[in-house]
Amino acid sequence: PYSVRPTLARPPPADYIDPIFTSSACEGRPGTLRTAANVVQVRLATPAVLEGLIAPITTAQGLALVRVQMNGSKAGQTLQVMAEDPATGQLTLEQCETLSRALSAMLDETDPIEHEYALEVSSPGIDRPLTRLADYTKWVGHDVRVKFHASLDGRIRLHGAIAGVSGDDVDFTVPTVGPVRVPFTLIDAAKLVLTNRLIAASRPLDFADAEQVIDDDADTADNDNDSSDNDSSDNED
Repeated sequence: PYSVRPTLARPPPADYIDPIFTSSACEGRPGTLRTAANVVQVRLATPAVLEGLIAPITTAQGLALVRVQMNGSKAGQTLQVMAEDPATGQLTLEQCETLSRALSAMLDETDPIEHEYALEVSSPGIDRPLTRLADYTKWVGHDVRVKFHASLDGRIRLHGAIAGVSGDDVDFTVPTVGPVRVPFTLIDAAKLVLTNRLIAASRPLDFADAEQVIDDDADTADNDNDSSDNDSSDNED
């Protein structure tokens, strides 16, 4: 595992009320690389506002923004910024640290979040979340778990292979069900399933934090494909 302690890119604003700072560290685990940055007290922002602030910095560093997400409760929130180098689909330790420092400086200046929080910058890992329509085109043929915002033909999730993209819809091949077409806007969360084929296709930098590898020849039919509206509420990471 990697471990470094980057310093603040800039001091906190003078008008902070009781600022709180903790040490920063980048950690490398197989499949993901993340950095936990300074904990501060700031104002409230919607996910769309946060993404609007973060995306230009990510793009300026030649990276692609995968996801911006707030996790945890008000007592202990984490702002997770997931990004990738388009050339590798991952981040190096240096890229992770550089992006973390740039985002810390911007967040210090703009004060967008209401509660105390920690900033975490990470790569998507091998069994990555799929957040953009283009992700489904890139990973055609690979297995994925999908959760819907609302019921589709009596089901709220599926587990199958990505068959392609048709306009604004995503096509899947689902064991025991067959072809299923899902509007992209109906997808709440989706994540690739870690298989040997996915590892080979990803050529990962590192994959210690990835979930258990599923045998490519294993039967993928499972309860994810049950026609039920009863959500056992698995959150896709």
